[in-house]
Amino acid sequence: MSRLGLIGKKIDYSFSRGYFNKKFELENLPFSYENFDLESISEFQLLLENNANIVAFNVTIPYKEKIMPYLSEIDETAKVIGAVNTIKVLENGKLKGFNTDYYGFKKSISPFLKSHHKQALILGTGGASKAVAYALKQLNIDFHYVSRAKKPHVKYTYDSLTSEILDQHQIIINCTPLGTFPNIELHPVIPYHAINDRHLLFDLIYNPSETTFLKKGKSQGAAICNGSDMLKYQAELAWEIWDLI
Repeated sequence: MSRLGLIGKKIDYSFSRGYFNKKFELENLPFSYENFDLESISEFQLLLENNANIVAFNVTIPYKEKIMPYLSEIDETAKVIGAVNTIKVLENGKLKGFNTDYYGFKKSISPFLKSHHKQALILGTGGASKAVAYALKQLNIDFHYVSRAKKPHVKYTYDSLTSEILDQHQIIINCTPLGTFPNIELHPVIPYHAINDRHLLFDLIYNPSETTFLKKGKSQGAAICNGSDMLKYQAELAWEIWDLI
């Protein structure tokens, strides 16, 4: 039986394993899907050497950028984004990286967008945030990153955010892991009191389905969306890319 799996760190909560194993069972497909929980990305090479029957991977936090030097080929879109969340094992045994996160995000946020949603704040600067930025460009939505510390291409830090800044940015997207189960009380520190019914809050987290970040936005009248549909859409595209049947 051919194996697929998710590369990440502390990923017991992951959606992918349950999603794909259910798919394989329902469609009677000869595949299995498992979690490859790596303490360090340096363990990836050993994983490859010891598991010749693995045909595909997904990649999640914190390795979407760190995995790239281990790949023989990278799809042009993933190169532009600067992050990989899908890997196909080619017939020659080489690895090719793709990004399906941008597609999942774009497709899941689009139904919520209104005419006044013209500027966004992206909370976090990791691999997922890069895919979100790529999708926002495709949607012609201006954006700025928010990070804990100043760095190139980051306009705002969390402690520099004001009510005026939030008023100018009607979309706020959490690309950090803050609030993921089991640490559901955590949330990005932003001036939630400045959020109103013209805002849209999107959280890439899907467990819990309503994070503290989303709850705080909802209490201010904002529209909210979690990452569950994004995950399904990106998984469906990954399945197409793997082309295993």
